[in-house]
Amino acid sequence: MLNIFLISLNPVMFLSEGSSIGLNLDILETGIVNIAILGTGVFILGRDFLSSALSARQERVIAVIQESEDNLNAARLRLSEAEKQLSQTQILISEIKKESELTAQKVQAIVLKQGKLDIEKIVANSRIAIAAIEVQIRQQIQTYITNLLLKRVTGQLEKQLTLDIQSSIIDKDISNLGGSVWL
Repeated sequence: MLNIFLISLNPVMFLSEGSSIGLNLDILETGIVNIAILGTGVFILGRDFLSSALSARQERVIAVIQESEDNLNAARLRLSEAEKQLSQTQILISEIKKESELTAQKVQAIVLKQGKLDIEKIVANSRIAIAAIEVQIRQQIQTYITNLLLKRVTGQLEKQLTLDIQSSIIDKDISNLGGSVWL
């Protein structure tokens, strides 16, 4: 089987029975003349067809290459434009970042300043409220002490004043007023 396979691949070479490769010199048996005639006929007769097919193929390949080069140039141009836009965008982004940082710092300063003002107002209002409460508490304490003293004095007077003392005080007050007493 291997022998048939090798002969079909190369009619000039064959595998002898001793498992070595040998050269078949019988020209008629190998068909070399037929192959040469066939190859010459194909070459002479197929040359025009083959050359026209190859020319058409070459033209198509050249057209595809030219189109690819045009596409490549267009892609390079778009890439260049995209890189320019990217650099402009990056510049714009960096400017926006700087502006946003400045704005954030300004806002932070304003918020801190307003916070300080609010705290100062709260402290001032608290001091005023505390002072008002202190005054109110002092007044309440004075009123309480006054009422307490009046109760003590009234209680002591009620204990110490007898009817005779009360009559003499009333008579004295009436006489000071310029009136007379009716008894």
